[in-house]
Amino acid sequence: MVLDLANLPDDADALRRLVIQQNAAFVAAQAELAASRAELTTTRLEIEKLKVALARLRRLEFGRSSEKLDRAIAQLELQLEEVEAAEGTRLAQAPPTVAKAGERARPIRRPLPEHLPREDVVHAPACVCPNCGGAMRKLGEDVTEVLEYVPARFKVVRHVRPKLSCRACETVVQAPMPGLPIERGRPGPGLLAHVLVGKYADHLPLYRQSEIYAREGVDLDRSTLADWVGRAAWLLDPLVAAIGRAAMSAVTLHADDTPVPVLDPGRGKTKTGRLWAYVRDERPHGGAAPAAAFYRYSPDRKGERPREHLKDFSGFLHADGYAGFDGLYAPAPDGTVRIVEVACWAHARRKFHDVFQANASPIAKEALDRIGALYAIEAEIRGRSPGERRGVRQARAGPLLADLRTWFETTTAKLSAKGELAQAMRYALVRWDALVRYHDDGRLEIDNNAAERALRAVALGRKNYLFAGSDAGGERAAAIYSLTQTAKLNGLDPEAYLRDVLAKIADHPINRIGELLPWNWRDGVEHRAAA
Repeated sequence: MVLDLANLPDDADALRRLVIQQNAAFVAAQAELAASRAELTTTRLEIEKLKVALARLRRLEFGRSSEKLDRAIAQLELQLEEVEAAEGTRLAQAPPTVAKAGERARPIRRPLPEHLPREDVVHAPACVCPNCGGAMRKLGEDVTEVLEYVPARFKVVRHVRPKLSCRACETVVQAPMPGLPIERGRPGPGLLAHVLVGKYADHLPLYRQSEIYAREGVDLDRSTLADWVGRAAWLLDPLVAAIGRAAMSAVTLHADDTPVPVLDPGRGKTKTGRLWAYVRDERPHGGAAPAAAFYRYSPDRKGERPREHLKDFSGFLHADGYAGFDGLYAPAPDGTVRIVEVACWAHARRKFHDVFQANASPIAKEALDRIGALYAIEAEIRGRSPGERRGVRQARAGPLLADLRTWFETTTAKLSAKGELAQAMRYALVRWDALVRYHDDGRLEIDNNAAERALRAVALGRKNYLFAGSDAGGERAAAIYSLTQTAKLNGLDPEAYLRDVLAKIADHPINRIGELLPWNWRDGVEHRAAA
């Protein structure tokens, strides 16, 4: 109500009542305004949360867990491919002419790889001169090399073992049958390796492989291929166990997990299992130990799973903030700590990235820039010795980390406690000791990306074959992933590696299984050179 100042009552009591009414109206208005402001703040926080959630979903659907920049680069590369393909079409349609001045320079033609086999097709002219009929003599030759592709083909290998008998004493001798990967089975080691790598490295489900083989005129049912996969996984199990022992003997280890849909026949639907990756990779600090990726499957994500997987490990564990790992870091009754947590700056950074993607927050941008400065230092010292890395980190990263913590603390106090930015900063502050642990030890990494990279193959395979058929199928997948990904980490062609190992392992002494590990594989030299 608006007061008419020109017509105020002369009576004191009436004037007092009017003031009381106005005060009550003002208090009510203030309360309503406060409620409106609180509702507006809540609405804004909800919008912020929804935008961040949407950004996360878009990130999961359209790109890797890092940045918009990667997608922009990929888009530009696709556009460049289209332009170059169109240019190639134009040049193919045009008559061969000398390039005109100002035309786009063609890329330099590199020689074809020397390791590829050569097949000569000789185009010989007539031996008689077309003009006078005289004899021709060779002056030289021109050679034009063309890169060709020969489709994969099947062949049947017949193991023929003649029987010989002695004319004098009738003794019969025959060469023993060489060991086969599958006893009395039909697949050779090359075919078995191709099936395994097709499913677990190239992400081709077995039913698709069966269709591909049918086009070659070879009828191999999906069930037959599945049986081969199971038998091969059993045969390779000693190698997988040896890779696991090598990984768990490390001083530093990277750990992460990802969901895997698994058929649950009893309920007629799928359940969610987990594949865990444990990666040993000392190359960033110049370590001599070979890299190993060891995978484990579990039907759930209970904390007891990583505790069982890591029961023989002691050292530094790079991992995310999953609560199931927390029990591993607790000190023993005597105060000793078996596993020391090393938190991941990539996880901390990702939270700010999601906020920035949602609303272009300048605070989130500053956080990304500050963390980016830490990563720039890491890029410079990758591959150096632990001592050098520690020295550079203490001199250059130390002040940045101290300033970053102060900035987190002062900025958080100014933000809504329920906002995504405040939550991102609290996530980092709660784990601060574990996040900065890498600063004082050159053997440690700034993030857990080694384990995340190891799980990308699982994510791609999950999209293609949709689910594992059972818990046992999940365990088989973990075993083959351990072999194929460890082979890749050691610079090997996983199919060439498995082909040779499957040809040998049936007759190989179990006490010398280490000879067949990827980093000890003698036949791997030529495949590394050819890669």
